[in-house]
Amino acid sequence: MTGSIPTALDAEAAQALLDRLDRAARRWETPCGDGTIVWRGWGSGPAVLLLHGGAGSWRHWVRNLAALTPGYTVLAPDLPGLGDSAPAPDPMSAESIGALMSGGLDMVLGPSAPVHVAGFSFGGVIAGVVAANAGPRLRSLTLIGTGGLGPPNRSVELVRVRDKTGAERQEAHRENLLRMMLANPASVDALALEIQEQNANRARLNSGFMWMSRALHEALPRVHGHVHGIWGEQDLSDRAMLDTRVALLRQARPDVEVEMIPRVGHWAFYEAAEHFNATLLRILTR
Repeated sequence: MTGSIPTALDAEAAQALLDRLDRAARRWETPCGDGTIVWRGWGSGPAVLLLHGGAGSWRHWVRNLAALTPGYTVLAPDLPGLGDSAPAPDPMSAESIGALMSGGLDMVLGPSAPVHVAGFSFGGVIAGVVAANAGPRLRSLTLIGTGGLGPPNRSVELVRVRDKTGAERQEAHRENLLRMMLANPASVDALALEIQEQNANRARLNSGFMWMSRALHEALPRVHGHVHGIWGEQDLSDRAMLDTRVALLRQARPDVEVEMIPRVGHWAFYEAAEHFNATLLRILTR
């Protein structure tokens, strides 16, 4: 159902793969303002909650499902205002979105079921709040290229996409993936482009102010269980900035275990899926 991803997919096969994974998912909806948060789940066993990045959706995790689902129940919701989920009500903050996700998690799993939590970029900010809210039921927290640690913060100028169509739009997606998400041109394959297109079409939340906040930094002292940080070695063009962000994470959580995945960028769990999957499975089985 969630078998390994074939190599060298074309655009049509990439779209078909995403549709097949979507159809294979179990689905729940939990309250979110005037609408709902949409949750997808695959596999069976202990629960692992995966929270995607800004302007993203559950699709960020497509290269990780096959490795995780044989032994775990993988939950990959769309965060409020992204993917298929409704916007969060105002006033909006990382804490208020985290509370919505925590309440939804209780509804999907039950209020006392153990859970591992992982979050990417903006999703790392929300993952920290959810993990802090989880109390002793939390088994581990894994933060990938996370924000929410306070300044200094990265600033990336992206190519405007919404006014483009056809090949020009594809090239804009390719350029943005290389500027923000992926280090290697060969990583910008048909699947990455299709994920970027589908995510862009559904993104209604500008999460930058939460990524730049200190919400994760403030939540981390309240988190039970193991905390792990993972970055792609080329996540930031300025290595000093990356070192500073790791130092901020260690400041908030001195016991954190940090790993750098070599030769990849921000979306490390896509670009180096095999390496990341082995690392996350090691964390989950501690």
